[in-house]
Amino acid sequence: MTSRQLRICLVGATGMVGGTLIAEAVGRTDVRLVGVARREAHLPPGARMEMLVGEPIDWPNLIAAARADVLVCALGTTIKAAGSQEAFRAVDHDLVRFCAEAARAAGIEHMIVVSSTGAARASRNFYLSVKGETEDALGKLGFRRLDILRPGLLRGHREERRTLEAAAQIMAPLADWVFLHGKYRRYRSVSARKLAQAILALAYEKAGGRFVHDYDAMRRVLRRSGD
Repeated sequence: MTSRQLRICLVGATGMVGGTLIAEAVGRTDVRLVGVARREAHLPPGARMEMLVGEPIDWPNLIAAARADVLVCALGTTIKAAGSQEAFRAVDHDLVRFCAEAARAAGIEHMIVVSSTGAARASRNFYLSVKGETEDALGKLGFRRLDILRPGLLRGHREERRTLEAAAQIMAPLADWVFLHGKYRRYRSVSARKLAQAILALAYEKAGGRFVHDYDAMRRVLRRSGD
């Protein structure tokens, strides 16, 4: 691992993935996180990071001020939480792309984005079609390296209450082991901690290109990094 401190601009620092990533970076001297958000994130004990706070219209300036090597985008909502399909798309497509364009304008050449298993523009599922459209849009922005993570159900603590998801998290480990084999392995659940570890490992990858990481690909990333 390089001795140079890697600067990561984290958009979505106040969500489950962002919060877990912050926790996983505690004690690491090789990584410097700079969060960009509408509000201050709750920082775990020992966390040393900068938080740049402002409305989304100001985020391009904040992303540029982060002077980052890598943009990590953990933005995401649900149609229910957003209130409508249009509001959901405004976050999971428009805002994600807006941040990516700002990163490119700031000279950031590596982006890591959290998407979803099954993401495809042609999907009949609105959620997955938006995720797929977002992936396609990011692929056209000219990043030297683009890492797209496609986890299944994410296991971990959320500040917002999602009753059905909470129940699914309890059952997920058993369902993974009993039902999700072969071509269905990509739908297996992933803990937010393992996802965060994969993100930190991918931040150091140097090869150029567009890389899509499903359940097994993320496991390979973790094995290579020793996590």
